[in-house]
Amino acid sequence: MAPEERREAGAAINLAKARVTEALATRRERLKGAALETKLSAETVDVTLPPRIAGLDIGRIHPITQVIDEITAIFADMGFAIAEGPDIETDDYNFTMLNFPPGHPAREMHDTFFFPPDASGGRKVLRTHTSPVQVRTMLAQKPPIRVVIPGRTYRNDSDQTHTPMFHQVEGLVIDQSSHVGTMKWVLEEFCRAFFEVPSVKMRFRPSFFPFTEPSLEVDIQCSRKGGEIRFGEGDDWLEILGCGMVHPNVLRNCGLDPDVYQGFAWGMGIDRIAMLKYGMPDLRPFFDADVRWLAHYGFRPLDLPSLAGGLSA
Repeated sequence: MAPEERREAGAAINLAKARVTEALATRRERLKGAALETKLSAETVDVTLPPRIAGLDIGRIHPITQVIDEITAIFADMGFAIAEGPDIETDDYNFTMLNFPPGHPAREMHDTFFFPPDASGGRKVLRTHTSPVQVRTMLAQKPPIRVVIPGRTYRNDSDQTHTPMFHQVEGLVIDQSSHVGTMKWVLEEFCRAFFEVPSVKMRFRPSFFPFTEPSLEVDIQCSRKGGEIRFGEGDDWLEILGCGMVHPNVLRNCGLDPDVYQGFAWGMGIDRIAMLKYGMPDLRPFFDADVRWLAHYGFRPLDLPSLAGGLSA
C-alpha cells in the first residue's frame, strides 16, 4: 500500500482491533459469570437445615448405670465406701459362710446356676446375690465397716419382673454400737433422697433371711392413683427391700467376735427401684439393647447425679 493509503487503512485496522479486543473482554466476563453461576448452583447449601447433632447429645446413659450412680452418691454422702467382687463365686462364699448349711432348704430359694464340679468335687456358682462381697469385705478389713455393694447377680428366673441376670445393691455396717434404730435411719434417709420426696413413711415387717437375725422386710408408703406410683403420700404400701442385723454365725465365720461386734445389712434390686422411680412397666427391655428405648428412658451423659444439684435433674 502507498504511504497515504497505509495511514488511512491503519486507523481503520486499529479501530477494528479495539472493537474485537473489547468484544473478547466482554465475552470473557460473561463466560466467567456463567461458570460462577454453574459452580454456585452445584454447591448450594440449604442454610435452613438443622445442624448435625453432636455425639454427646445423641448418647444416653443406661438407667441402670444412672441409678447406680444415684445410689452411690447418696451413700457416699453418709460415709460409705463402694465394694465389689467377682460374679463367679464359690459355694462357700455364696452360701455356707452366709449361714446356709449344706442341704438347707433356703438354698432352694435362689434358683442357682451351678458350674460343673471341679477335680476336687467342688462346684462354683454364678452368685445369686452380692452378699459374698460382704464376706470378702469382713475377711479383708477390720471394723468399723461401712460399704455398699452394687453389682450383677444371677438366678434361673425370667418373666415381666424377673430376668436371669439382674442387678442388686447391698449395704453392710459392722461396728460396736450400730443397732436396728441406726439401720432404720439409714434406710429412711436413703429412700427420701433417692425418691426425692421431703419425707417417707416406712413399715418394717418380720421376715427370714439366713444371714440376718432379726430379719425384716421394708414397705414404703405410696399412692397408686391413676396407675402412677408416687412415694411419700397415699394409703398404699409397696415392698422395696429386705434387711436385718447380721447373724452372729456370719460374724463368727468371718473371724469376728459377735460379743464385740454387731451390725446390719440390707439389699434391694436396682432394676426394680429404677422401674419404680422412672415409671418403666417391664424389666425385660433393660437388657434388649434397643436404642429407641434407651433414647426415651436414658440420661444425658454429663448430667451426673448429686445431692446438691438433684439426683435426676
